[in-house]
Amino acid sequence: MSARIDKVVIPGVFSLDGQAFDVENNVWLVGDDDEVLVVDAPHDAAPIVEAVGGRRVTAIVLTHGHDDHITAAPALREAVDAPIWFHPADRMLWDMTHPGIAPDRDLDADLRFRVAGAELLVLHTPGHSPGSTCLHAPELTTVFTGDTLFRGGPGATGRSFSDEPTILASIRSQLLTLHGDTVVRTGHGDDTTIAAELRHAG
Repeated sequence: MSARIDKVVIPGVFSLDGQAFDVENNVWLVGDDDEVLVVDAPHDAAPIVEAVGGRRVTAIVLTHGHDDHITAAPALREAVDAPIWFHPADRMLWDMTHPGIAPDRDLDADLRFRVAGAELLVLHTPGHSPGSTCLHAPELTTVFTGDTLFRGGPGATGRSFSDEPTILASIRSQLLTLHGDTVVRTGHGDDTTIAAELRHAG
């Protein structure tokens, strides 16, 4: 297996209750020299296209529908000619950002993506938003958690359609059951591990 993981950090803004806040988002690229899968599409498609570097993009997978994770998705789709995968439970959030435009395919639990010999399993982890999802890549000892799990605890529950009991249940049932060595690659900020978050939760 030759798959590797690349990270692109893209600055921008997100909106909350009519106010704009500066933020930096992580975009993850999983693939090899020939093909790549993109996780999230915030703010500006250009740096993502640059990181793709002409490789075939097999999928654009969006972890949830808050605007700072999906703003550049249609432009990225046009630039790299790849389908947008998105959980239908977050469609109301998508429509707030992209009225009149649709994602391509439903991101359902237990769906599996294969890229560059690696498999990524979709985990539905509602709480930060109803359609929040993570991607578990066991062969890469990695889980991409979007805004569900961060270093030091769960994702924020102050955004649209967030619910704290739901996100805590998702983390306990879907993420903290993964192998402790699993690297948690988040939507913002630094990596952590499942073992570190188990210690924090305990």
